Parts: sequence; C-alpha cells; structure tokens
Amino acid sequence: MNGPGKIKAVIRFNFLGFFKNTRIILTFLLAVVLCFLLSERVIRVAEHYETSMQAAEPFIWTFGDGTNVLLASLLLILMFSDVPKAGPVTPFYLARMKRMQWMAAQFFYIALGTILYAAFIMSVTIILCQKYTFPGNIWSETAVRLAYSELGDSMGIPASVKAMESITPYECMLQTLVLILFYSWTLCFLMLAVNLRFGRTKGIFAGIFYSLYGFLLEPDIIARILGLEKHERYKVNVLTGWISPLNHASYPGHSFGYDKLPTIFQSSVLFLVLLAVLGLLSCRALKRYNFTFMGY
Repeated sequence: MNGPGKIKAVIRFNFLGFFKNTRIILTFLLAVVLCFLLSERVIRVAEHYETSMQAAEPFIWTFGDGTNVLLASLLLILMFSDVPKAGPVTPFYLARMKRMQWMAAQFFYIALGTILYAAFIMSVTIILCQKYTFPGNIWSETAVRLAYSELGDSMGIPASVKAMESITPYECMLQTLVLILFYSWTLCFLMLAVNLRFGRTKGIFAGIFYSLYGFLLEPDIIARILGLEKHERYKVNVLTGWISPLNHASYPGHSFGYDKLPTIFQSSVLFLVLLAVLGLLSCRALKRYNFTFMGY
C-alpha cells in the first residue's frame, strides 16, 4: 500500500463508529438545540412583520455574530477532545507507515469532521426556518427592514447593508461558512498540538482559553469595560478586528471597501498562516510523543 493509501486507511479507521460514539452523538444533539435557540430571534422577526426571508439569510444572521460562532465552536472541544485518535489498531499502522503520514491522517480527520459539523449546523438552521424562506438568490424584505433600520442592532441580528450592496445571499452564506471553518480548524489544530506536547487535558484547556481570548476581545465587551461612547469605538473595532480570531470569523466584522477592517481574503490568509504554524508545531511535538495503549 502506497503513502496516500495508508493515510486513507487511518482516516477510515478514525471515522469507524463515528456516529455510534456517545460523545459525537451528544455533540450533534447539542448543536441542534443551539441552532434552535440562536435562530429564534430571526424567526420572531419574520413572524412579527409577516415577511419572508431568503433561504441563506437565517444562517448568515445566526452565525454572522461572533458570539454565536464561539458557542458553536465550543462543541468542537467535546467532539475532538480525543485527538490524536489512538486505538488497538494504531500500533499496526505505526509499524507500517511513517509518523508524518499518520499525522497527515489526523489532520484530514479533523478537517473532514469539522466540515461535517459546519454543514450540519448550516442545514439545521435552514431547516428550522424553512417555513419563512424562499430559494431565490436575492435579499428579502426582512433583510431590508433589519439592515436599513435600527431593528437589526436592537435585536442583535447582524444584517449588513455593506453585504447586501456587494454580494448575493448564497455567496454570503458560503463566505460565512468558510470563515466558521477556518476558525474551527484553528481551534481543533491548537488542541491537537497541545495534546501532543503536553497531554489531552492541557489540549482541552487550550481550546477553552482560545475561545475565551476571542470572547474578551469582542468590541462591545471592551467598550463596556473601558466605558467608551459609541463614537469612540471605531479604533477598538479596527484593533480587535485584526487581533481577534473570533472577529476574523465574523462576517460583518470585515471591510467591504469602507474602513480599515480586514477583508475576507486577508482573514483567510491569516487563518491559513495560523493553521500552518499549528501544523508545524504538531509535527514537531509528534517526534517526542510517546504512544501509550494501556486500557485497550
């Protein structure tokens, strides 16, 4: 079996019994509950004004908010708390392949598992709101009400005038999904690197700390702590927009040619650089990692 074939075999082993794992089942069940709670505000607006929404808008507005992205990503700490995955067959694979090939399989396992999770929360959000949506690729009357008035801000729904003027709903949904994936990958790759270097418990704490770091750098949180007025928040918004991974994962927190915030492309490049660094750290930690298989 060649190198790619060996990597595929380990990936298949990692996914073996994936949907029978109690921890995975619990993660997806909690994701359904989370999507239900987070999308409630969007549904309430559509019901109150008796207006429809474009099919992509509930997902864009629900997970265009940094706090909601944070809440969704926290479930990934539960989902990937056991990476790197090792089982009774692991010694068999390690004796027949290079450690770096085994590590590549771990990377692909995390990447594919995260894609599956992100696609799931997107699908659940769309399904929950389908009674009020239409498929056409144009912004809805509900979007207009939220974006061009203070209704969106008052309800915490990030409907963006800048987005509506520059992109279609489905394109916006795709970009929102990509940003969530990048943020989730950095969280999971950080856990993997710390698990390899310091042990599994430390990896979980690293994931929690990474999430807490992003939450504390939310512009509204900093503004309340410093007691800033609304007109004084611009510099804080720009600063946190660049140094906070969570703000990079928030679609409305980007520049559309009007300000000094990062663009979607710049955020993507920064996430890729961070992923590359975490990948290198994981590979270095693997060289000193002692595999133990007691209890299997």
